[in-house]
Amino acid sequence: MSVTTATTKERILEAAEEIMLAKSFHSVGLNEILTAVKVPKGSFYHYFPSKEQFGVELLRHYVNEASEWKRRLLLAHDQEPNPFLRVSAFLDLSAAHLLEKDCRCPCLVSKLASEVATFSEPMRAVLAEGVREWRGIFEQVIAEGQKKGVIRRKIDPAETAGLIGDLWMGASQRCQLERNVAPIRAAAQFIRRYLTPA
Repeated sequence: MSVTTATTKERILEAAEEIMLAKSFHSVGLNEILTAVKVPKGSFYHYFPSKEQFGVELLRHYVNEASEWKRRLLLAHDQEPNPFLRVSAFLDLSAAHLLEKDCRCPCLVSKLASEVATFSEPMRAVLAEGVREWRGIFEQVIAEGQKKGVIRRKIDPAETAGLIGDLWMGASQRCQLERNVAPIRAAAQFIRRYLTPA
């Protein structure tokens, strides 16, 4: 793939991400995305054979970038050697990002999960794999914190990572419904208490 092709495809995916965060997958037409990046419709089908395949690649692109961001914040030892503090900083940064967006969904996975899971098996599979990957990142940082004695030892890292993900997603949805960051702050406080060694 040439540099030009890669750059154009990337521009389409990034423009679509912003537009779909504001709307939804079904309500966004291809013309709106292509107008934003000034790409002709014929060129779109050069990169994506269908809107569904475009959705698959959009979600894969988003999940890959989000996973890299989570790994950098939660697993990179050069930033903070204490895993508990890395988790705490991640929670604060995520809450700040939600507040910055006026409590509107900043996560394409949360935004599209219920919408696409019922009509596209390939898109659902990408979302499910992304969520599993994020749970795995949390599982690693929890296990590391247990070894270092800064995270409670009497919890199962995999189970706890799943519960944190579910709590965080639910709290994020409440923030959107109530246009209030309080639910995510309460979730962050609960997670800190839960992870703190007794």
